[in-house]
Amino acid sequence: MIDISMDMEQYDCPFIDTTADYGVAFSAVHWEFDQSRRALETRMVVEGGDRGQLSDGLDALRDHGNMYDYTLLSRRDDVAHIRTVIDETAAMETIRDNDGYITGPFYVEEGSEIWHVGFDRARRADDTLAELERDNEFDVVERSDTTLPDVQDLVRNAGAAMTLIQGCEELSETERETLETAVSSGYFESPRDATLGTLADEFDVSKPAVSKNLRRGQRKMIERVVDALDDLDGAE
Repeated sequence: MIDISMDMEQYDCPFIDTTADYGVAFSAVHWEFDQSRRALETRMVVEGGDRGQLSDGLDALRDHGNMYDYTLLSRRDDVAHIRTVIDETAAMETIRDNDGYITGPFYVEEGSEIWHVGFDRARRADDTLAELERDNEFDVVERSDTTLPDVQDLVRNAGAAMTLIQGCEELSETERETLETAVSSGYFESPRDATLGTLADEFDVSKPAVSKNLRRGQRKMIERVVDALDDLDGAE
């Protein structure tokens, strides 16, 4: 299998158009192509720079000419979960006409979209890229030839990966920000480049408070790492 990741600009994609004009970003969590309607159904997480930008972006997306169906599933502050159905874009038609398929989630921000597509034969992949160059702007970020053993490993280890992702999702915003800042500032280095005091100053809280947030985040992630190791052992 040929795996290709590309940074794509499309001129008929509602998501790309919206991110080019508004401070929002889209992350696909589910996608399904309806062959009979030649339409793509997705469930997306939408992040806005603030509540106002999110509202403006969602309104523009809903009213886009290539939007077939739009449903706001939930919203909290500057993040929303939506279901959409869009007409097949010209670039996706080219990929599908060459027996290509989506292999991973896509992410849209600032007028371009990261795509992950696959082909069963290298010749098909080459022909598709040549056709796309005629009417689209894109950069191939990565291209790899995935062998059958690689695919087997990916399938076997999918459970462990999801376990780690779930651990990240369980973190509160404060716990996540505390862990990210601790890592980026060198708190876990030896010798340490940061201390509880510097972390406390960063978040304008007491050292006991930042220590508590750090321990909670570490505990949640370590528990999930142990669960993921068990998943890996069970997959062997």
